[in-house]
Amino acid sequence: MRLDLFLKASRLVTRRSVAKELCDAGRIKVNDLMARASKEIKVGDTIELKRGKHLTVVRVAVLPPSKQVRRDQAANLFEIVEDTRLADDIFS
Repeated sequence: MRLDLFLKASRLVTRRSVAKELCDAGRIKVNDLMARASKEIKVGDTIELKRGKHLTVVRVAVLPPSKQVRRDQAANLFEIVEDTRLADDIFS
């Protein structure tokens, strides 16, 4: 499954276009490598998302059978590894 589709299905991002923008800006990594929205992901991959001053690291637990996932099932698609607020850096 494509990275942008997984992020949308899991509700880690609100829209596919947002996932693409984050990828294009270098704010998403898969297995410690910068990723494009079209990156194929599989179970066990680690996804790192940087949104503003917030870092979220998740591990893919299950790939959904389709693009549409019910809200109550979306959280079962991943495991949260880390969820932290990044320190304010006045020089960045």
